[in-house]
Amino acid sequence: AVEMDEGLHRIKRDLHRQVIAELDLTAIGNMQEQDLRFEVQQITQELCRLRSDFLSPAEQEVLINGIMDDVFGLGPLESLVADPAITDILINGPNTVYVERQGNLSLTDVKFMDDAHVVSIVQRIAGRIGRRIDETNPMVDARLPDGSRLNAIIPPLALDGPLVSIRRFGTRRFTTGDLLKFDSIAPDMLQFLAACIEARVNVLISGGTGSGKTTLLNVLSSFIPAEERVATIEDAAELQLQQPHVVRMETRPANVEGKGEVTTRDLVRNALRMRPDRIVVGECRGAEALDMLQAMNTGHEGSMTTVHANTTRDATSRLEMMVGMAGFDVPIWTIRRQIASAIHIVVQVARLVGGSRKVVKISEITGMEGDLISMHDLFEFRQHGLDANRRAKGNFYATGLRPNCLSRMEDAGVEVPMYLFEERMLETQVPEEIQQ
Repeated sequence: AVEMDEGLHRIKRDLHRQVIAELDLTAIGNMQEQDLRFEVQQITQELCRLRSDFLSPAEQEVLINGIMDDVFGLGPLESLVADPAITDILINGPNTVYVERQGNLSLTDVKFMDDAHVVSIVQRIAGRIGRRIDETNPMVDARLPDGSRLNAIIPPLALDGPLVSIRRFGTRRFTTGDLLKFDSIAPDMLQFLAACIEARVNVLISGGTGSGKTTLLNVLSSFIPAEERVATIEDAAELQLQQPHVVRMETRPANVEGKGEVTTRDLVRNALRMRPDRIVVGECRGAEALDMLQAMNTGHEGSMTTVHANTTRDATSRLEMMVGMAGFDVPIWTIRRQIASAIHIVVQVARLVGGSRKVVKISEITGMEGDLISMHDLFEFRQHGLDANRRAKGNFYATGLRPNCLSRMEDAGVEVPMYLFEERMLETQVPEEIQQ
């Protein structure tokens, strides 16, 4: 295959200008996209034919496809977007494009013509969803129609050229079987978490960026009984709940005049008036944490959310800080008491060396000891170095402690075998019914 070298890039740049010059711009507004595509392709083919003395047929084809991608698609990104294995596309200026596959970052040979080329593609993506990015509005953060997330920042804020991050979400929904096959969790741990959801235990998922918080939230949500009404609230709609009675809401940023913003906190407050059985918030980042805790404490048991934190203990500290952002002048022990009352289970997920994502700890909040939140660990992943492929290796363990929420499960009629909590290394063999 012919690669787009610097010489072909220069020719493509000239061709692009000539194609625009050849188009009847007054007629474009009345043309169907199919007709416009045909017109652009015809012009491009003719311009390439005039250069056939020094362009091979393969080079002409590369140029024609490149021009069509630039005019109607995502330019050099088209080949990356078409690859379902790619989960992240990271652009650091026109000549540096990274992708993530299976948790590993790698540099691609994809290149743009210049900074302006990158900006034009980002402007096209943003324009399709009614957003704007230019020198007066040099940042954009938005959800694309396919569920992917776009974040872009351009000069003058980006000093070395446009910076673009596209986080992609596949249409295929992760299942419990996927988590087990990828060794992200032990079957006994998953069985316990499923019982927690069924028994309406409030769950907080904690982890860093890209650690798999939303994926786990999606999987755990599948255990919510079908007859319940569930309200979901997200900044960018990623959850894929399959229950028949789900009401989905998404925040809205302010427009270019700074008006019209609808925050997560606005939606949580509104959801309380919608008679939900449970509320699932994609991520708590600020003052909405207070409303979420109040919802969990006032008849919406079994609700779930996620936070950015590195340990289960840090997760409760993050909640304290976010509740403080609500602007109420209350003693810290009051906030901690509300957290201890509202949250029952904290699940820590992490992206380990080599890119694997695992549930590394499941802790239970047991109440208060003086002015401090008390918690104990039920399950954990213990790393034992790296394997031959330099990926983290280790085992899952039960700590031997029985959770206090067993009484809640018993009251809900949810049976949980006691052997789950016996102190031991946990088996990770995938059950036969999932292998099939």
